[in-house]
Amino acid sequence: MKELVGVINLDDELDQLSELTYFRCGAAVPFAGRYRLIDFVLSNMTGAGIVDIALFVRRKYRSLMDHLGEGKSWDLDRNHGGLFILPPDWNDPTDVSLGDLQHVHNNLDFFNRSSGNSMVHSGSRHISKVDLRKVYEQHIRTGADITLVYKPVSEMRPEYESCVRLDVNERGFVTNIHNEQHHPNIYMEIFVMDKYKYLELVKDCIARGKSHFFHDAIQGGLDHLKIGAYAYTGYHAVINSVESYYASSMELLNREKYEDLFRDNPIRTKIKYEVPTKYLENSNVTGSLVANGCTIEGAIENSILFRSVQVGKGARISNSIIMQKCVIEEDAVLENVIMDKDVRLSRGVTLKGNSIKPFVIAKSSHI
Repeated sequence: MKELVGVINLDDELDQLSELTYFRCGAAVPFAGRYRLIDFVLSNMTGAGIVDIALFVRRKYRSLMDHLGEGKSWDLDRNHGGLFILPPDWNDPTDVSLGDLQHVHNNLDFFNRSSGNSMVHSGSRHISKVDLRKVYEQHIRTGADITLVYKPVSEMRPEYESCVRLDVNERGFVTNIHNEQHHPNIYMEIFVMDKYKYLELVKDCIARGKSHFFHDAIQGGLDHLKIGAYAYTGYHAVINSVESYYASSMELLNREKYEDLFRDNPIRTKIKYEVPTKYLENSNVTGSLVANGCTIEGAIENSILFRSVQVGKGARISNSIIMQKCVIEEDAVLENVIMDKDVRLSRGVTLKGNSIKPFVIAKSSHI
C-alpha cells in the first residue's frame, strides 16, 4: 500500500521485562518459539504492503539491529524505501525538541523522502494481527483527522491496568481518552493519520515545549481534532511485564489461541537454516512448542523451546520457556521457569517458580 508510511516508535517502551531486558530492548525479546516481539508489528505493516518503515530506537538496540539486519526477511532490503533503523543523533545545537518528538524532528528526511501521504504509527507491546489496510480504509471513509485502533475486552487482566482507554460514541469517534482501569476499550498504541498533519502537529508540540506526541497532540487535541476509532476483534496480547509475557506465551500452547495468531497472513522473522529437532530414545514431549535444531533426551510438558536447545537424559521441564541455545544437563528439573538464551543448567539442579510469577534466569548464566 503505497499510500502509507510506517513508523514503529519504541521511545517510550521502557525495559519492563526484568532479566529479559537486561541486555536488549523489549521489542527484541523472543516470543512463541522462534519470533521476536518486533516481528508482529513489522509483519502487519509489510502484510499491508507498506515498504517505507522507520524504527525509532533509543536504548539497548544492538540485539534488535542484529535481528533485523537490512530487513531482508520482511522484503524490506530495497534500493528505494525499505527499513530505516533510526537511533538518536542529536547534533543540532539549536534543537529544542523533547521526548519522542526528537525522533521526528531529527529524521525529517525520512518523512520528506517517503512516497506515502498517510502514515501508520505503532509500538511493539501489543501483539495482534490487525489488518492495517482496513484501518486505513475506515480512516479515509470517515474523514477523521486521526484513527486510533482499540481492542474491546470482556476480561480485565493485570496487564491492562497501565493501558490507555477510549470512550467511543455510536458513530465510531473518540469522545474521551483516559486510564480508567475497568473500561473495556484498550488502546493498542496504533494510529493512522495524514503524514503532513502529523508533522504539523509535531512542530506545534515542539514550539510549545511538549515532549510526547500521543499525550500532547492527540489526547490534548480532543476538543479540535476529529478522532476516529477502529475496533479490532482478533488475537491480542499486551506484553508489558514478565507476568504478562509468561501468561501470553503459555496461552499459545492452546491450539485455538495459536491458530488465531498464526493463521492467514504469515508472521515473518529472521530466517535461520537449522536441522530438525532430534528426539532421542528417552525423550517424552507433550503439549509443547519445540523449534528446530533441538536435541531432546528428557521429559518436556506444556513448555516452549526455542532453537538449538539441548535437554539431557532424565531432565524434566514443565510449564517453562527455554530460549535459544540453552543447555539443560542430565536430571535437572525446571518448573514455571523462563530461561533466557545461552544459559547452562548444571546436572541435577532444580529450579521452580509459580504459575503467576515465574522464575527468570538472565542471558548467558551458568547455574
